[in-house]
Amino acid sequence: MIILDSFWEASIEEMKQGYVEENDCYVCLLCGKTVEKGIIYQEEGILYEAKKYASVHIEKHHGSVFEFIISMEKELTGLSDHQRSLLKLFYEGESDKEIQKEMGIGSSSTIRNHRFTLKKKERQAKAFLALMEALKERDTRNSFATQPVVAMGKKDQDTNTAREKVLTKYFDEDENRLKTFLMKEKDKLVVLDEIVKHFEPEEEYTEKEIDKILTGIYEDHTAVRRALIDYGFLQRETDGSKYWVKDSTKQEQAERKKRKKELKLEAKEVKVVAGIYQIKNTKNGKRFIESLPNLKSIDGRKFSLKYDSFMNKELQKDWNTYGEEAFIFEVLEEVEEEKLGTMDKKKYLKELEGKWLEKLQPYGERGYNKMKK
Repeated sequence: MIILDSFWEASIEEMKQGYVEENDCYVCLLCGKTVEKGIIYQEEGILYEAKKYASVHIEKHHGSVFEFIISMEKELTGLSDHQRSLLKLFYEGESDKEIQKEMGIGSSSTIRNHRFTLKKKERQAKAFLALMEALKERDTRNSFATQPVVAMGKKDQDTNTAREKVLTKYFDEDENRLKTFLMKEKDKLVVLDEIVKHFEPEEEYTEKEIDKILTGIYEDHTAVRRALIDYGFLQRETDGSKYWVKDSTKQEQAERKKRKKELKLEAKEVKVVAGIYQIKNTKNGKRFIESLPNLKSIDGRKFSLKYDSFMNKELQKDWNTYGEEAFIFEVLEEVEEEKLGTMDKKKYLKELEGKWLEKLQPYGERGYNKMKK
């Protein structure tokens, strides 16, 4: 079971609802799916605005936040198997007598004692959270708000060869984008150390500026931002009003400056390309066609399929049945942003998508798209 860093960064209320609100979207804490604000989503013939759809997504894909958390390993929740079973039955509304019969334990008073023990555990958890919050407020060195970066000093990360091996594994060499953020902690530290080079050590950034830079590196920029903070690469004001790179040596700062200049030069040569792409099932010939304002987002579609959160349920089902190797991703038509000029980009892409849908007819037995009525 994969637990995203953003889940641990969230408040209790955010954990309970299962998603966090960002500037322009809602992000699922359970799988990382992004729901953009201002877009109307359709699910089984019903239309939802973004915030409501975030809740619908959690219900459809995860059942409930309770089910997600109760399925975590003991080392993450601190709950024994016995306590987890009891909590599930309490959550389902079973009476003490029904629980006693189902679990075959003691008497009704025994169940009441278990309730008391769990209530005691809740009070202990609240007290501990209050202590940690107080420590963070007084912690000028940020030692409790972040995890130590000293893990980078491990032997297998000491050489440039080991570092380059990790970076080659997780970054796309041509586009300098992160392929996935699901990795071992020792690899994550190397990756974050590379990402933080995109920021000037002497500058202060707003959250919007941070996200703009990180979006060019990875689709789930919120998870990366939180990890940079968790692991001490970035620091921020408690109200999130400004961010900055954690203090480093002059040599590190010089290296980061040099790398930043190189990246800026590379960025000038990289053009945003919109267009139409398809996902084709080589086993049955069915295809899914979609327009994208940035074709780099195809990596995000692959991520959603890999982690069982793609919006097209029929395609997701076949992906789970046939496996990743049965599908190919192909760009059907590209449109460079500068060539769009003053045209309405969304409207133009929808018209272009309609042209390809008309041409290939990916409906029914031929594809996964749904015919618009």
